[in-house]
Amino acid sequence: MKEKLQELQTKLQTSLAKEDIIVDEITFEVKGKYKFLTVTLDKVGGIDLDTIVDATKVVNEIVDEIDIPEENYILDVVSKERG
Repeated sequence: MKEKLQELQTKLQTSLAKEDIIVDEITFEVKGKYKFLTVTLDKVGGIDLDTIVDATKVVNEIVDEIDIPEENYILDVVSKERG
């Protein structure tokens, strides 16, 4: 799984860099009975909701291409918290 997540991060960073989006972190966690693949994105000056929506489309395509070996999980694309 670690190799798949690294491959995902590399491909996402390459694709999203065109929009100046930074892939801050990718995690795969089990919380209760659910599994989450979380992609945390950032951008200089912050990242707005429209940008997250557009980036999610790119993330979705690349996640499908890489084929994460888990059967069922929730893909969660989020922005890095400011504060």
